[in-house]
Amino acid sequence: MTAPTGTKMATLVTGAGLIGTAFATEAAKRGEKVVFLDPLPRADYVAARVGDIDYEIIADDARSLPALIDAIQTHNIDTFVHTAGLIGKRVSKPLSAGYSLNVGGAMAVAEAVKLTGVNRLIHISTFGVYDWRQPTPDKIDESFHRGSGAAYSNSKAAQELIFEAYQVECGFDLVLLRPANVFGTGHFWAGSGGGEKVQTLVEAGIRGVPAVIPEEQTMAFEYIYAKDMGRAVDLAATATGLPAKAVYNLAYGEVISFERLVDAVRAAVPGFEIDITPGKAPISRDTPLDVSRAANELGWTPEFSLNEAMVDYAEDLRKRNR
Repeated sequence: MTAPTGTKMATLVTGAGLIGTAFATEAAKRGEKVVFLDPLPRADYVAARVGDIDYEIIADDARSLPALIDAIQTHNIDTFVHTAGLIGKRVSKPLSAGYSLNVGGAMAVAEAVKLTGVNRLIHISTFGVYDWRQPTPDKIDESFHRGSGAAYSNSKAAQELIFEAYQVECGFDLVLLRPANVFGTGHFWAGSGGGEKVQTLVEAGIRGVPAVIPEEQTMAFEYIYAKDMGRAVDLAATATGLPAKAVYNLAYGEVISFERLVDAVRAAVPGFEIDITPGKAPISRDTPLDVSRAANELGWTPEFSLNEAMVDYAEDLRKRNR
């Protein structure tokens, strides 16, 4: 898409949540305007997250093709970042609604990109797209099997396949990002149990009360801090010379035990205590992600160590609660 002479290009982001706002903060550093499209925008949350940058919020649904086309044409959108969707168990409650948003939204986004000539589509997928039932190698790279049979995993695999088919037909740039569990200051409406767990831990430490965590959430897992995720999305938006199949794992590249996660929180918030509620046994991810492709092609590696991220996260939450 080519903007009229003298008209500033902008980026459209579906979903004004944790990842979308983290990207907007990075995009603003290079003077980019960000337009959020979200059916239930939390204006106070967005303002607190992005500060005084050039942005706009459109209260509409990613499944609305007319709304997407109007946003693209009105704001001279050249790059499209698709983050909107439900996460984890929320996708299956009920399944019809989860798939309406995740798969229906992907169809509308793909059609909007096709009809308007947007140059680049960046889709926020997940490491949950992988089929963890399959025998795993030493590390999981981007060629590993997709679709675990779970509602969320299969919906993310379907989204990727839809976008890949449209890219083949239409020729726009497509970047698929597969982050591990993203943690940072969020509202977690979409259903990220892992992200909400980390926020519960840090907020409890700040308040000086024990964090109550269900046993099911004490798994070993892969993580990525939201600010590192925002930078990865910005690199995906601006990188040149990417391959036709540009897909990237984004994580620390190592499995982090729950004990190590708790230790990082305790280092950031001294005096932190935790109570585990007995229940369903946790399911851990024991095989790390291979993040070398993101390093080699995007030039991305995490800037925050786990401990540094927790210190920064705690400070963000303190500012939010002042």
